Amino acid sequence: MTRPYAPGYRIPTDLLLKAYASGVFPMAESATDPEVFWVRPEMRGIIPLDGFHTSKSLLKAVRRHPFDIRFDFDFEATIDACAERRDERPSTWINAPIREAYVQLHRLNHCHSVEAWRGDRLVGGLYGVSLGRVFFGESMFSKETDASKICLYHLVERLKARGFALLDTQFTTEHLKRFGAVDVPRARYEKMLAEALKGEAVFFP
Repeated sequence: MTRPYAPGYRIPTDLLLKAYASGVFPMAESATDPEVFWVRPEMRGIIPLDGFHTSKSLLKAVRRHPFDIRFDFDFEATIDACAERRDERPSTWINAPIREAYVQLHRLNHCHSVEAWRGDRLVGGLYGVSLGRVFFGESMFSKETDASKICLYHLVERLKARGFALLDTQFTTEHLKRFGAVDVPRARYEKMLAEALKGEAVFFP
C-alpha cells in the first residue's frame, strides 16, 4: 500500500503527476515529518458526479449566498488553512515537501482551489489536483458553518460544467458519504481512472 520517498525531501512535479495517473498519491505522517510515503489503497473513494447528494439544508445554504465563492484566488492560503491544526484534527499529513509540490502544481495549472470568502477573510475551502478529466480532491477546511460544504457543491457544479468525468476523494468518510461518496475496488477504480484520463477538461480559467 505504501512505500517511502525521501531523497532531498522534495517531490518532483513530473513524478507527482505520473503517480496520480497510476492511482498513487503522497502523504506524510505529520506536518513536521520531512518524509512522504506513497499510497495506493485497496479501496478508493470517489463521488460519482451524477450521484452527488445535496441535502435540502445545503441547497438552502447555497441559495442564501453567505460567501463569495472564488476559484484559485489564493491557493497558498487555502492549502495552509487545510494544514492548520484544529481541535478535531490535532495533526495533519500536509508537510513542507507536499505543500511545495502542490504549489508548484498550481503554478502549472494542475492544482486548484475552491474558496469561501467573507469580506477579506478566507473562511472555508478545498483544493485538489486536475489531470485529464479527473479531479483528485486533497483536503478541505471550514471556519464557518457550511463553508466547506458549499465549496464542495460549487466544485461538483464546476466539474460537471467543464466536462470532468471522475471526482476522486482518495478515501471515504462518514462526512463524504453524506454527499454520495462510495468505495470502489482498486482494479475497478484504475479502469475508471484510465478512461477519465483520456481527453482534457480545463478547471481554470
